[in-house]
Amino acid sequence: MDAKEKQVQVRFSTKLPPELQVANTPFSVPSHLTRYGLSEVINALLGLEKPKPFDFIVEGDLIRTSLEKLLLAKNLSAETILNIEYTPALVPPQLQASHKGEDWFSAVNGSNSRYVFTGSYDGIARGWRANGQCSFSLEGHNEAITSVAVMPTEDESTMELLTASKDRSLRFWQITDQGLPDSLTKRAAASKVLKGHSSSVQCVSASPSGNECCSGSWDSTILLWHLSAKSSIDEEHTIIKRRKLDDYATPNTFEEVEVAPRCTLKGHTQCVSSVEWVEAETVFSASWDHSLRGWNVEAEVNNLTISCSKALHCLSVGGEGSSLLAAAGADPIIRIWDPRMPGTVAPIQQLTSHKSWISVCKWHRRSPYHLLSASHDGSVKVWDIRSKIPLQSLEGHKDKVMCADWWKGDSIVSGGADCQLQIYSNLRVN
Repeated sequence: MDAKEKQVQVRFSTKLPPELQVANTPFSVPSHLTRYGLSEVINALLGLEKPKPFDFIVEGDLIRTSLEKLLLAKNLSAETILNIEYTPALVPPQLQASHKGEDWFSAVNGSNSRYVFTGSYDGIARGWRANGQCSFSLEGHNEAITSVAVMPTEDESTMELLTASKDRSLRFWQITDQGLPDSLTKRAAASKVLKGHSSSVQCVSASPSGNECCSGSWDSTILLWHLSAKSSIDEEHTIIKRRKLDDYATPNTFEEVEVAPRCTLKGHTQCVSSVEWVEAETVFSASWDHSLRGWNVEAEVNNLTISCSKALHCLSVGGEGSSLLAAAGADPIIRIWDPRMPGTVAPIQQLTSHKSWISVCKWHRRSPYHLLSASHDGSVKVWDIRSKIPLQSLEGHKDKVMCADWWKGDSIVSGGADCQLQIYSNLRVN
């Protein structure tokens, strides 16, 4: 160490197990150190045989400069003892599987731990295993599928899905993962068809109870639907149709129920591009009319409106307290709002790195800091909101990325206009 080099007093802390904790006493380190140099310091102090990469947090921000520049940016004295929290760094993900589809992948849902469910421009929804094998084929729509939602169920062997389509309808699917070899692609039929929108259905979200769903459309409305047999479906608006299944793996006679919406939420003036049913009485929506809206579904009223400067294509609710709204659309910027703040107008944070329109943003289901985004620039990015630059940028697609989601905790699935479904694994989010 150069004796003339500037020194900074630091004190390390961590929430990691005791075997990965260092002494909580201040000592001096060179001021030129960045997170890589600090990671070497922690590894040396711990005496690890196999070095581990770490990230470092000061006053809620990830360190992305030298300690000297950090002190200047935060207007701290060089005599200050810098309290630094360290945590395992995000491990770069690895491409686990890539599958060529029949058409553009336009929707993906990774909330089921065993299967990735997708929707494509060929009008077919599919269920995929981690190795890229297609296990389920759900046929019924006659135009492109725009959104897929997985319903919460108590029985893991039974899966319930919702698909939205440009054919102005939604379909409710019930799938039992039993009785047939894994090598056989199983076909299924929708048990309910939801009709009520007058234009293309752009998005769908299941209620936390799993008994209802909401959908948004190019007709500028949000419709609410009963799905469970335990719910009080209005018989005057329910049409029973029967047909024989001859071409499916398990032929039987079933009732296809055509369901009308239980209510309509009006307020948006252009396409409703994204909806999220986050609590029993709360739905959030994003629209091409440059607005985010919150709705009380019991009172059927719009109780929050946030205006944006651009048309919005996607919305995700999560982050601290599962209360932050992340949205993006017709520019390369992800904007984050906190609706708990009185008079919410301006976003509390903006993330910029994409080079084109953003098609999706998704909060991590477990971490309050991490989210992913996908763009027409062909990339998928992973963010930690404690940093202004993305942690990872996945460049595997050769055309617009139209959909992406987290899967099985820290894996990422994405699909796009290159007809590729890609699955990345080994990303460890803390």
